[in-house]
Amino acid sequence: MVDFLQLSLYYFLLVTALLVHQGYSFATLPSWGNPPSLSSSSSPRSSALKATAANEGSIQVPRSDGSTHELSYRIVRPMSLSSRQAAPIVALHGGPSVPSNYLYPLEDVVPYRSIVFYDQLGCGKSDEPKDVSLYSIEDSVKDLKALLKKLGIRRFHLYGQSYGGMLAFEYMKSVASSCNNKDDDVKCLSAILSSAPTNVAEIEKEFVRLTKELSPPGQNLTEEELNELFRKTHQCRLPEMPKILGDAYANAGTVWRGTAAIADYVAQPPPEDAARMPSSLIMRGEFDFVSEASVEGWKNAFNTKFLRYKTLEGLSHHGLLENGELYGEIVDSYFGEYD
Repeated sequence: MVDFLQLSLYYFLLVTALLVHQGYSFATLPSWGNPPSLSSSSSPRSSALKATAANEGSIQVPRSDGSTHELSYRIVRPMSLSSRQAAPIVALHGGPSVPSNYLYPLEDVVPYRSIVFYDQLGCGKSDEPKDVSLYSIEDSVKDLKALLKKLGIRRFHLYGQSYGGMLAFEYMKSVASSCNNKDDDVKCLSAILSSAPTNVAEIEKEFVRLTKELSPPGQNLTEEELNELFRKTHQCRLPEMPKILGDAYANAGTVWRGTAAIADYVAQPPPEDAARMPSSLIMRGEFDFVSEASVEGWKNAFNTKFLRYKTLEGLSHHGLLENGELYGEIVDSYFGEYD
């Protein structure tokens, strides 16, 4: 919901910071052009990534009006997709509608495992229907189920970054709440929700607070200075915006995007008679605009006792891009506990 918070095409939340500071509503931000000064050297993707085996393809997903649309995916190390020793990771990107390529560095820092990336409907290589009524979190959950079925994935770990973490939660809740057995042969072993808040309205308030702290009265920061300060403090604490992240913003969708698309979202627990949800790790960066208070609500939303929290020291919203080695160790180690 943030990165998911509509950082949009221009430093995602960065430009937003100034606009909110000037009185704009977070949910009514305009569209922006491509972010400037993107650093190709900042990307943690190494030359080894180019040699990693990967398959790309697409599936057709239906909508209530009878239409069907193409959903594009990319499978890294496809030969390991059915591994019993190291189950694959299904990765859910943020936005809504910021495509999955900014998560590709996971394949560098999480060795051996197969990883499934896909662009949710409305962004990247997937179709972008112009009718906004064809988008919803519920539809996105159905799309994920359709992808798992099409790829024949039966055992997997779920990883969601920013808004993707919310989608991961809603998928697990849907399966736990199901009254039929359609999902019984598909098992989510565990999940990681990275920098994912539970309440959009509350994260917007937190965003305003952080923005004011960066621009106290009398300081008179320019728009460019405030944008860059927010980025370096709360979004991605690298000297320059990584090119891979800037490219993702530049190819973000325009129909169903940002917190405006999910303004009323608040994570709610499943029914009392629901099955237990998978063990999950809630993690965030120390300087993340998704603050500690913003993730506290997951304790009440999950119906499992096996819920852990972890704060990544020195990192912010895009910890994967800031310290890939540390981030990858945490992800792989946690999922390894539940293989």
